[in-house]
Amino acid sequence: MDQTSLIQPVLNLLETGGPVVALIAALSVIAFALVLMKLGQFWREGVGRSGRARSAVQLWRQGHQREAIRLVGTPRSASEETVATAMRLSMNGTLDKSAIEEEITRRALARLHNHQWGLKALDAIGQVAPLLGLFGTVLGMIEAFQELQSAGNSVDPSMLAGGIWVALLTTAAGLAVAMPVSLLLTFFESRIDHERIAIETLGAGVLLAHVPDAAMLSPEHGFQAIDAAAPLNQQAVHAH
Repeated sequence: MDQTSLIQPVLNLLETGGPVVALIAALSVIAFALVLMKLGQFWREGVGRSGRARSAVQLWRQGHQREAIRLVGTPRSASEETVATAMRLSMNGTLDKSAIEEEITRRALARLHNHQWGLKALDAIGQVAPLLGLFGTVLGMIEAFQELQSAGNSVDPSMLAGGIWVALLTTAAGLAVAMPVSLLLTFFESRIDHERIAIETLGAGVLLAHVPDAAMLSPEHGFQAIDAAAPLNQQAVHAH
């Protein structure tokens, strides 16, 4: 099968659907490119996969600091970077807990913002594509009824039917683009949610591991420890 036989049906579809279908096709190409880029980025940076970071936090809380730091020595995901940063700054001992939380939050916000790049464009395409299809259908129906009016008494039902199916073609094209884009956007956002929650819980887990046992048993100090971790949680939530 040559390339001409593969391309010709697409060209016929674009010619039949008119400029609206051509615009929807252009949006589908942009969406496809964005999806490929995001899939590559999420796989490369391990977005939503926090198993190694959780293992490092468990080692850290058990007192195996060197093994924990070695496990996330070359962080790949944002959660691993958060854990590695919290461990390194805690071992350094030159910063208090609030300063460590600010540094963790700064890095987490930068990584989460990078993960969200391109998702707004996918969201826009998912919303605009069906509207464009509906717009094309309305224009096609107007044209079909104009031809019906011009025909006068000599109305050919096949002419009206042909105009209607061509008009509905744009709605089908818009929905065909919007549905997979919306599903993929939900997938990407869920992975970012998993990463955000891992950043919040694991970063706080490293910092709270250094609270003395007596303080952990005291309700007053326990609430203070939770409040100290609050800026990290709140700002990470706002980043989403």
